[in-house]
Amino acid sequence: MKISGRSFVVSGGASGLGRACVRDIVAAGGNAVILDMNEELGKALVEELGTSTTFIPCDVSDTASIKSAVDAAVAWIRKSGKPLGGIIPGAGVGHPGLILDKELRPVSMESVDFVLSINLRGTIDLVRQLLPELASAAPEGPDGERGVVVMVASAAAFEGQMGQVAYAASKGAVASMTLPMARDLARFGIRVVTVAPSMFDSNMTAALSDKVRTGLLKAMEFPKRPGQPEEFSALVRHAIENVMLNGVVIRLDGATRMPSKL
Repeated sequence: MKISGRSFVVSGGASGLGRACVRDIVAAGGNAVILDMNEELGKALVEELGTSTTFIPCDVSDTASIKSAVDAAVAWIRKSGKPLGGIIPGAGVGHPGLILDKELRPVSMESVDFVLSINLRGTIDLVRQLLPELASAAPEGPDGERGVVVMVASAAAFEGQMGQVAYAASKGAVASMTLPMARDLARFGIRVVTVAPSMFDSNMTAALSDKVRTGLLKAMEFPKRPGQPEEFSALVRHAIENVMLNGVVIRLDGATRMPSKL
């Protein structure tokens, strides 16, 4: 799979890890469709990167919003002449909450539904709505590859901490559906890869308290720092370009293993 001459749809693409992916795609000669709720950041990124990008507002928790964004994205991609080559559903939220707090109050289902609707349902919904376009692309290379789906899980999928029941469930589900999705899409020449990062500098981690951030840093082996968005996007780029990466979840965590609590 070559990035040059292909288009990629990135949800959560206006900031953080998604923005780094958009920049790498454009730098490699590809086009990027930025889906995000933040119109200001999305348009600023388009202004920075130019005509190889477009911004389309999208709420991945809403099927109708995704459909509208997908229709607009497909129209732009077809007009650009660079066929769809990949889907990167990078939109996500944290929203921690103990399943039972000190006052014996269970976590609200509204909170759980909020996390699942974006991290899990939003991932599946965006991917499924874009797949017909991806599967319609002309096969490329000796393997007849059509494209790749690169999903985003988390180290919390394996070592969820206190207060991360909903978040860990959402990311664990993304990790566990990687292989069956790859098997479903193999007949179309479409690969599926999931990246599971630890703490990376992003809007989500920026909201962490100093105590939590310090505790996470102590759990890191090497390097002793948060990951940088460019390090995440470098792995995504490799996942796009390496045809033998398929049906796999790749941890990107500097040997960090999350402690039970901080």
